[in-house]
Amino acid sequence: MQFVNDPREHVAEGLAGLERAWPDLVRWNREPSFIARAQNGEPKVALVAGGGSGHEPLHTGFVGEGMLDAAVPGAIFSSPTAGQLEAATRAADRGRGVVHIIKNYTGDVLNFGIAAELVADAIAVETVLVDDDLATDGSGPGRRGTAAVVAVEKLCGAAAERGWDLPEVAALGRRVAASSRTMALALRPCTHPGEDRPSFDLAPGEIELGVGIHGERGIGRRPVASAAELASLLIDPVADALELGEGDRVILIVNGLGSTHPLELSVMFGEVADRLAARGVEVARSLVGSYVTALDMGGCSITAVRADDELLDLWDAPVRTPGLTW
Repeated sequence: MQFVNDPREHVAEGLAGLERAWPDLVRWNREPSFIARAQNGEPKVALVAGGGSGHEPLHTGFVGEGMLDAAVPGAIFSSPTAGQLEAATRAADRGRGVVHIIKNYTGDVLNFGIAAELVADAIAVETVLVDDDLATDGSGPGRRGTAAVVAVEKLCGAAAERGWDLPEVAALGRRVAASSRTMALALRPCTHPGEDRPSFDLAPGEIELGVGIHGERGIGRRPVASAAELASLLIDPVADALELGEGDRVILIVNGLGSTHPLELSVMFGEVADRLAARGVEVARSLVGSYVTALDMGGCSITAVRADDELLDLWDAPVRTPGLTW
C-alpha cells in the first residue's frame, strides 16, 4: 500500500507539498518544472542539479542556503528534459556562472549538455560529473552516480557561499567526486507509485549486492547475513578502491535506500566505522540517514569520501535546506 492519488500526478503533488511545507526556503516553478530557492541573495556561483524523481530528498530537498540554487526533477526514475534544465539554469544564475552537478546516467548527461549549450550565449556553465558507484566500475557508460552526489552538493555549496569563482567551485566538485566511492545492497526491492509488483524479485533469504538507485539489478545475489558481514561486503571494496590506510580521514555516508529504519542504519554505521578503524582510517565526519533513495527500497549504501582540512571545513559550514540542515 502507498499514499498515492493519481500515479500520473504523484511527482507534481509531491513538489506542491514540498513548496507548501518549506515556503521560506523553496518555490516550485510549475512550467517547466523545477525547484528553486525562495529568495536569491548576493551574486555568487549558482549550483543546479537534477535527475529522476523517486530519490528524495535528493535533489529537490537540497535546495537552500549552503547547497543548491535549483533542482530539476524528472518523472519517476527518468531524466528531466533539456528545456527544464535550461529554464532552471537561467533562473538560478546570479551573474557569476552556474555549475551543473550531474549523476552519471546517459539521459542526465545528454540533457544537461544540451541545456548548457542553450544558455552558452548568456551564462558560463561548468560541469561536475559524479560517478562513484563501484558496482558499475568498468562498465560501458562508466560508474553510476549515487550518494557521493550529496557530498559534492554540500561541499560545492559551501564554497559558492564563500565567494569562490566558477572554475574553483567546479574543480572542487570534480576533486570530491574523484575521491568518493560507493557500494549498495538491497534487502527488499522497490515498487513504483500505483503498482503492486516490485521492480525485481528477491527470493527469501537473499540480498542484492551492488543494486542501483533506479531499482536496477545488482552484481549478484548473496545469502542474508549479519550486519557485520554485510558491512564488510560494502566497505571493503570501497576502502580498497580509495586505497584507504593508516592515517587517512574520510567523510562517511551511510545512506538508507528508502524504507530502512534509522536503528538499522546506525548499526551499519558502527560496523563500517569499526572496519575502517581496523585499517587505521579515521571517520572525521559522518552522515547517517536516507538522503538518496530508490522509492521504498529496503537497504543501504556506503559512501566514503577522502577528506582533508579544507574539505572538513567546508563540510562544517552552515547549511539550511528541507533535507539537510546544520
